[in-house]
Amino acid sequence: MTAGAWTLLVSVLAAVLFGVVWRWREGRIRRNETEDSVLNRLPDELAEKISADTAPSTQVVLLQLSTAFCAPCRHTRILLGDFAQRTEGVQHVEVDLTDHPEWSEPLGVHRTPTTLVLDRGGRELFRIHGVPRREELTRTLQPLLA
Repeated sequence: MTAGAWTLLVSVLAAVLFGVVWRWREGRIRRNETEDSVLNRLPDELAEKISADTAPSTQVVLLQLSTAFCAPCRHTRILLGDFAQRTEGVQHVEVDLTDHPEWSEPLGVHRTPTTLVLDRGGRELFRIHGVPRREELTRTLQPLLA
């Protein structure tokens, strides 16, 4: 084989490996180890929106951070909205970062959709990048809602 063929083969293998790793990580739930409240890091306007959209009986808030032209954000909105309607104690709140990109910095959001799973006090329990996997979300939240 020539040097060009080897280069092509290595490039294809690297791209396939990258794609497999990316696909495996997409939609996975990542636990948060900090104890601080997310609401303390938010601008007042955003904290008020979350508080206003949250019912008193809510145990878990699914805070979806989206942008206007994000196709996976639409899928996430449908999935989380349906999940919240079917699950007692869960509230879905969507925030569009298009008009307020500065809100992404205090939350550490670098891509959309990102979903923060918050407890009643606003503490981040989990973080999901990409479209969540319904089964994994159900399995992870079940102990919190019992």
